[in-house]
Amino acid sequence: MRKTILAMTLSLASTAVLASGEHGSENHAQVDRTISFEAGDMWFTPGELAIAPGKTVKFEITNTGNLEHEFVIGNAEAQAKHREMMLEMASGGGHDMSGGHHGGDHGDGMPSVTIAPGETATLVWTAPQDTDKLEFACNIPGHYESGMSGDINFQG
Repeated sequence: MRKTILAMTLSLASTAVLASGEHGSENHAQVDRTISFEAGDMWFTPGELAIAPGKTVKFEITNTGNLEHEFVIGNAEAQAKHREMMLEMASGGGHDMSGGHHGGDHGDGMPSVTIAPGETATLVWTAPQDTDKLEFACNIPGHYESGMSGDINFQG
C-alpha cells in the first residue's frame, strides 16, 4: 500500500509541472478572463474550453445540484490516478471532503476546489505554456464516469 501511494505521489508530482500555475484564493495575479461554470448533478456547463497559454483564468463554479462536487484541473493520467485514490478513500470510509482538505489543490499539484450544493467556489489558475490539452473533472466516485468532465484546449 505504501509503495502504491508513493508511486501515485511521484507520478502526480510530474503533473504539477503541467497543471501547475497560480491557483486558489491566494492568487492575486491579474485575471485575464473569468469563466462561469455550472456544476449540476453529473454534468458541467460549459463542457469544453479553449484557453490561451499563459493566461490567468478565474473560474467561478456554482453547484446547482444536490450533491457535493469538485472541480480539478490536470492531465488525463493524473485525473485517472486521482479517481483511483478517491475510490480507495471512499471505500475505506475515511474520506470526508467537507473537512476542508480539498481547497487549492489535492496535495498532488492539481488545482482544485470542492463545491457544496447551492454554493459557489472560485479557482484562479494560470494556463501552462508547455501543453496542448488538459481536462477538468469531478473525481468523486461515479461522477466522472457519469459525465462530469471536459477538455481544456490551448490555443493562441
